[in-house]
Amino acid sequence: MAEARTLRLPADIRAALVAHAEREAPNECCGLLIGKGTDIVDAHAARNNVASTTRFTINPADHFVAVRKARAAGLDVVGAYHSHPATEAVPSASDVRDASEGAPLMLIVSLAPAPVVRAFMLEPGGSKEIRIVAV
Repeated sequence: MAEARTLRLPADIRAALVAHAEREAPNECCGLLIGKGTDIVDAHAARNNVASTTRFTINPADHFVAVRKARAAGLDVVGAYHSHPATEAVPSASDVRDASEGAPLMLIVSLAPAPVVRAFMLEPGGSKEIRIVAV
């Protein structure tokens, strides 16, 4: 997946991510992305264990439920999402540092000043934006 150029994201899942971010504001929301490669077919909302306006940690029990949900559907957890309630949708240094090695895809939902969703492949020392195609 490291060579991915585009991410296929259904409009209803994008809307669910934005709604999750709005519900959790001013704290960051977080969750996991389920699909195959760069085709997202579901998003699993998770609890943010640190309940912070600037950081997130996905609750381990919620992560486990997402993995079971994905496997039951013949899919994978391909990445994660979180929100930046008051800043733009670009990975922070902690986002890059804390990224999962097994699922480097990260969607970020910014609410400032209006909802924006952007996708990134997180790599050692940085990130590369990938284009989102609405499906």
